[in-house]
Amino acid sequence: MKTISAFKMRVTGLALSVVATFSLVTVNSAQAQTPSANFPDKPVTIVLGYPAGGATDRVTRLAAKALSEQTGQSFIVENRAGANSNIGAEYVARTKPDGYTLYVGTIANAINRTLYTKLNYDILEDFTPIGLLASVPNVLVINPKLPINSVPEYIAYARTNPGKLTCASAGSGSSIHLSCELFKIETNTNILHVPYKGSGPAVADLMGGQVDSMFDNLPSALPHIKSGKLRALGVTSPERVTIAKDLPTLSQAGLPEFAVMSWFGLFARAGTPKPIIEKLNLELNRALNDPAMRETFTDAGFVSPSPPNSPQQLDAFTQGEISRWRKVINTTGIKVD
Repeated sequence: MKTISAFKMRVTGLALSVVATFSLVTVNSAQAQTPSANFPDKPVTIVLGYPAGGATDRVTRLAAKALSEQTGQSFIVENRAGANSNIGAEYVARTKPDGYTLYVGTIANAINRTLYTKLNYDILEDFTPIGLLASVPNVLVINPKLPINSVPEYIAYARTNPGKLTCASAGSGSSIHLSCELFKIETNTNILHVPYKGSGPAVADLMGGQVDSMFDNLPSALPHIKSGKLRALGVTSPERVTIAKDLPTLSQAGLPEFAVMSWFGLFARAGTPKPIIEKLNLELNRALNDPAMRETFTDAGFVSPSPPNSPQQLDAFTQGEISRWRKVINTTGIKVD
């Protein structure tokens, strides 16, 4: 009898051991299947559609550095420039939806949805928003040789010289170009648009007097304003900006409805698991809310997003931007393809 009892105890113990092992495997398996549990556990690539050195590149690298330090995993910036940011967007739209390849969408992607008759991606359908990185105002700058010292004088000059006053841009369809087109609509003026291949050549010709004016991004224009090579008339933000408090907004200068902010948002491929999106949003906001990061943004001319900066907010904002610029493009009849 003792032998039988001992045998039963060994069998029971073995059964319990198997159950315990199975339970542990099940728990570990469930944890492994939770996509955000260890995310990220390998390098993350952040793709942007512009070359190094511009505002999009700078804000992306600042965010990537902070995210790398927070998570202990590398966030690598990859520049895939061309076609007004479309090349970078098309690339990410074909990647695996696992959160390891992200895209920095901008105001250009909202503009492009109407501007281009054929796109190989859809910023609303092929991407999932994570959160806003930052925004930046444009600034209306002119060659100092022009007899203009304010926005009202600029409007009066344009009306006195219809079709003669020129407005340079970084290229057809850029936010710099569309700022000028919106200005023309709201002031009922005839200003000649002169597109360039990038803001650098446009600014060079503006300082040289080959063109008269430009709605440039504030961070890139500010050094030339401070040196006196360009004269600033007003910023396109709803409120005055910290690094240029002496500059009025265009709304303060007589255009109460005029406001344009270039913006940069972080997106993942559509279909990325929700827990990963939530994890990325959490880490992004931790980085952006760091006092040192906010100070760096302010000094560079960037405006940090207001909390809670959720994926839902960026989604609604993007849709609003698409609608807004669709009206401008349809009104002007601009097309690039």
